[in-house]
Amino acid sequence: MTTATPASDETRSPEPGVSVGPTSEFSLFFRVKEGRGEALRASLDELMRTEGYRPGEYGMAVGTIHEARFVLFDDDTRLAFFTSFDGQWDAYMEDFFNSGPTLALFNVIFENTEGYEGLPDLATEKAFILGAQEKAAAYARNYPGTVKEIRKAIRVNAAFQRVLDHPDAAEALQHPALLPLLDEAGD
Repeated sequence: MTTATPASDETRSPEPGVSVGPTSEFSLFFRVKEGRGEALRASLDELMRTEGYRPGEYGMAVGTIHEARFVLFDDDTRLAFFTSFDGQWDAYMEDFFNSGPTLALFNVIFENTEGYEGLPDLATEKAFILGAQEKAAAYARNYPGTVKEIRKAIRVNAAFQRVLDHPDAAEALQHPALLPLLDEAGD
């Protein structure tokens, strides 16, 4: 595992992470500054109380993220960050850098890690992240689709359920063109 120091062009992979379809994994490993484990846990707790990150909320500031996990290990001396996101790495980095309050929270988290000196610009952010990034040896997904497509599918399903609940739906649903939709709804 590497520490959060900028990677040279010779050690940097052309596209960080492994991709499956439109989605890429992202794995970062940091060393926690001595004596900062408790402060880091408090910062992570604060993140989990922030709009979009609270359990049961699904509105992270960077809308292409499927999930994000922070893991403290080795007696709080190491921090891992794992996520997967849609699209290109550079676009993800730009979205993150421009995420406003979320970037401020991540500053509070990463200030507890070695090699962190703030993120004054996008180039510094990319160098810091690449210095901590390790490409996964394997990455698989259990579902296709981007976050945008999945959210749309959830909205369409909710709308279809409202149609099914409508008192006049029985007659309309007799049309043969709707059979494939009804077959799927039966699951």
